[in-house]
Amino acid sequence: MKKYMQTFMKDFEDKLNSNHKFTKEEIERIRIKINDFQHERLIHLLVTLFYAIFALFFLLLSKDHVIFIIPFLMMIIFLLFYIKHYFFLENAVQYIYTLYDKALENIK
Repeated sequence: MKKYMQTFMKDFEDKLNSNHKFTKEEIERIRIKINDFQHERLIHLLVTLFYAIFALFFLLLSKDHVIFIIPFLMMIIFLLFYIKHYFFLENAVQYIYTLYDKALENIK
């Protein structure tokens, strides 16, 4: 998804930089893509929250049994990667909003 979003943003920027006049159909396709990206962002937010909850659960279990430290550490590692990816998605979607606003100014 990361590579797909980066490609989409670059193509969108290139069109804006070349003063491309967007048609209503292109604007509608862009709006659909934005909705897809928002959905992806929401799913990753939920997964990130569940990883955090499970990590806390394993941390609490580790007070009784030390063996639960291992899944806790694994969950923390996964959580860090999910947080990094979620922040990319969040920032990319917000940047696409600004590109979309600029595209609305260049409608045929």
